Amino acid sequence: MEKKTIKALFVNGSPRKRNNTSKLLESAMQGARDAGAEVELVNLYDIDFKGCKSCFACQLKNAKTGGVCALKDDLRTVLEHAHEADVIVIGSPVYFHYPTGEVRSFLERLNFPNFTYEYDAQGNRVRPIDPKNTAMIFTMNVNEATFDDWGYRMILGKCAETMRANFGKCEELYVFDTYQFNDYSRYANTMFDEEVKRRHRDEQFPKDLNKAYELGKRLVEAS
Repeated sequence: MEKKTIKALFVNGSPRKRNNTSKLLESAMQGARDAGAEVELVNLYDIDFKGCKSCFACQLKNAKTGGVCALKDDLRTVLEHAHEADVIVIGSPVYFHYPTGEVRSFLERLNFPNFTYEYDAQGNRVRPIDPKNTAMIFTMNVNEATFDDWGYRMILGKCAETMRANFGKCEELYVFDTYQFNDYSRYANTMFDEEVKRRHRDEQFPKDLNKAYELGKRLVEAS
């Protein structure tokens, strides 16, 4: 029997295509490639779309949406590819405690058609409809201590929790204390020490890239 080709979709929820989040996604993509997957990268900021409009078309009895949001806009093709994928990895910087607005809108459109209000005879909610291996990569300016103090683990963890509920599995990779500006001297900033940031980037970010690589490879191998 011919071995199935694993499809892996990578979603960049950052407005930047060459910085921290995108580099981590590229590393995860390479891991997926090395594990034999067919990979695709989508940049959400290149697409014109909105969040869920609460039309409930995907929740109708005998819905004809096939597990894909019924709205026909520029995100539709991406959602179709997500439905076909065996692996989905979503990357986002953290803006004011949350993923970017584009990621939030994407998650609404991705998850609701795979969510169900149905319960089985034993009283358990019927899920997941469309099982697949998923992961979320979050990059942030704060260090790990602040991450815990500010409740980020719970806030961002809810995104992964929703993915697990609807797709069966979701890993989380948190990348802390990222190097934010290309030239710190140009910006009003007395909160962060550029030298400390640079040193952390040089010492830690290569390790984070390797974690992303292993994540992409692991998800494909588990599919």
